[in-house]
Amino acid sequence: KVIQEINRRVTMTKYHKPESKVIQEIKDIAMRLRIDSISATNSSKSGHPTSCSSMAEIMAVLFFHTMRYKLSAPRDPSSDRFILSKGHAAPILYAAWAEAGLFPVSNLQNLRKIDSDLEGHPTPRLSFVDVGTGSLGQGVSVAAGMAYVGKYFDKASYRVYVLVGDGESAEGSVWEALHFASHYNLTNLCVIFDINRLGQSEATSLQHDMDTYRKRLDAFGFNPIVIDGHDVEELAKAFHEASTVKTRPTAILAKTLKGKYFPGIEDMVNWHGQALGDKATDVIKHLESMVKNKGKISLGPQEVIDDAPKIDITNVRLSSPPNYKLGDSIATRLAYGTALIKIAENNPRVIALDGDTKNSTFSCKIKEVSPDRYIECYIAEQNLVGVAIGAACRDRTIAFASTFAT
Repeated sequence: KVIQEINRRVTMTKYHKPESKVIQEIKDIAMRLRIDSISATNSSKSGHPTSCSSMAEIMAVLFFHTMRYKLSAPRDPSSDRFILSKGHAAPILYAAWAEAGLFPVSNLQNLRKIDSDLEGHPTPRLSFVDVGTGSLGQGVSVAAGMAYVGKYFDKASYRVYVLVGDGESAEGSVWEALHFASHYNLTNLCVIFDINRLGQSEATSLQHDMDTYRKRLDAFGFNPIVIDGHDVEELAKAFHEASTVKTRPTAILAKTLKGKYFPGIEDMVNWHGQALGDKATDVIKHLESMVKNKGKISLGPQEVIDDAPKIDITNVRLSSPPNYKLGDSIATRLAYGTALIKIAENNPRVIALDGDTKNSTFSCKIKEVSPDRYIECYIAEQNLVGVAIGAACRDRTIAFASTFAT
């Protein structure tokens, strides 16, 4: 706690509050993202506009103030990463990229159409999506894998952001991933919890008990920051602090409301996963009345720091044939370990991950080539798979995951 307070004080001396016109424009962008989400889900007659609304300010600050990325190359290796773990809020992810200028906002009307790539949940067929989400509980593991590679292999400046739903945080895999991130001190990872109080069918177990969330994240080795998730300046300040704290990864605990600014719908149960239907027109009019700047958006991503190394993972071959003789009986797992060595000798981006079974699966043999290329995930196998997926994203590594299950 003493270290946290020192970090917090140092951060505050370096933080520069955005100008009032910037704050207002971010607020306006958040309203546009809400309008886009309502319009798209109404067009498809399905979707999750209330789940989108609770995270509108978070998305606006991230995509138009905090994150470094290239519109011309969304999967650029040096760009920041963003994982939407609560994948059912895909419409607002699509809206953020559209408002940023990646594709026309009018394309959002194709949400969930049979011939559209804008599916109900994000998939990597889209140039700006690294991994499919929507099966809840997976995103933090993927983000942790990305952050591990960024810190220990790429040694680059890019940061990894992952947005998690509060209902989703009941998944055990989320806590497996948080433990992993803390154990490896992934300070380039920022986990954002959208704590909007409501699940699909009823309130979440903790609802808005922010102190319990804070204590849990602190106990898991994170730097927890509790904020009003609809306050643009608090968000900007929190993301700044997250980028400067180097002793622990950061978790931003954003207190939000489902359906925020939707009259008659805000913070109400039984609106999960429903388009607004005939209520959409009035809600959109209300949101439009809150937009101060009706003109073109002037804000955009921060400049990317191009320091991720250029790599090529295509050289996948054995350095030499295995020394087996006809008729030899070789255990499959030993053959796996031997092959892992020979592939790793030829390709510096081959890595191995295991769930505390490395002396049985022989994944530990990669240590004979380079100890740094082995990642121990302990007996948290769901997280292990997610970390491996994240590590392989954007062709940064070739990841081999081993457990008794494999």
